[in-house]
Amino acid sequence: MTTGELVLWAGLIIGLAFGICGQLTGFCLMSGLRGWWVEGDGRKIRAFALAGAVAILGSQMLDALTPMSLTQSLYVQGTFSIPMVVLGGALFGYGMVMSNGCGARSLVLLGQGNLRSFLVLVCLGLAAGMTLTGLIAPLRVAGNAASSTGVGVSPANLPGLIGALGVDANIARWVLVALVSGGLAAFALKSAAFRADPKALSSGIVIGILIPAGWYVTGILGYDDFDPTPLASFTFIAPIGDAIQYAMLATGTRLSFGVAIVIGVFLGALASALLTRTAKIEGFTRPRSMIRYMLGGALMGCGGALALGCSIGQGLTGLSTLALTSFVAIAGILAGAAMALRGPVRLPAPQP
Repeated sequence: MTTGELVLWAGLIIGLAFGICGQLTGFCLMSGLRGWWVEGDGRKIRAFALAGAVAILGSQMLDALTPMSLTQSLYVQGTFSIPMVVLGGALFGYGMVMSNGCGARSLVLLGQGNLRSFLVLVCLGLAAGMTLTGLIAPLRVAGNAASSTGVGVSPANLPGLIGALGVDANIARWVLVALVSGGLAAFALKSAAFRADPKALSSGIVIGILIPAGWYVTGILGYDDFDPTPLASFTFIAPIGDAIQYAMLATGTRLSFGVAIVIGVFLGALASALLTRTAKIEGFTRPRSMIRYMLGGALMGCGGALALGCSIGQGLTGLSTLALTSFVAIAGILAGAAMALRGPVRLPAPQP
């Protein structure tokens, strides 16, 4: 088995684990925010916070103990456009609420038989492709060129920012890991209701572990001087678009780690739904809902492309690198979701 094939199989396996966990526990940032801000139930948002804490700790330990360097990832960028990343995050966050779930959650729901999610994923993938390399890519490139600025620190992450003040880089890293990861874990675990919910607790731990597992696959298993695998972990915007393209042009394209994860998440959710007898075919009952879900998917695809990631790609994977870009994107995603859930342009509860 070649290194490339090993990476693909490993990506499929960790994707299966994500899909099974997501199907059994309902892990989802959008559901967490709706529960916390609208319904008064904070268990799912605490699960997401715990996943972030575990992802940061695991990823930073992996970075420290292996030759892999997270500073080589997409997220640690010394020059980027703050306005474009914030705008992209806000579009994604708003679209996530419109379509009742992010790209990862839509894959899980599709595995359960939710055909509304199929339409969301198609619109997301098409919009992402159009924004990254298609019809509106020139607008994205022009916007980035006009508004990009250098952050002035190297590496462009929180430890680099603190290190610029004269603090030892290694000390800065572990102090920040303790503060950020510890703060997220404390927020999650201070709730008795969350601690008493095995599904919520286990989902945060499992999803959190899968983030450094993805880094390990591409950064350690995939290391090859002659044919290196790009350093990556879980993210869904570009990979969903790539999966659609691969389905149409399999003989002319190459299967990637991201596409393997997308396939794995769908198959894992499908297997879990069938084994637990929770699979159920669902669709739309009125045209207005179809328009809402289509627009939500398109906003997520376009916004995620501008923000360099989604609620998982930036919210967990990017966060685990402590990249400055990721904190900006997460702020945008939360702002967009807040506008949709409780702002002046709030959306009504979704209807099938």
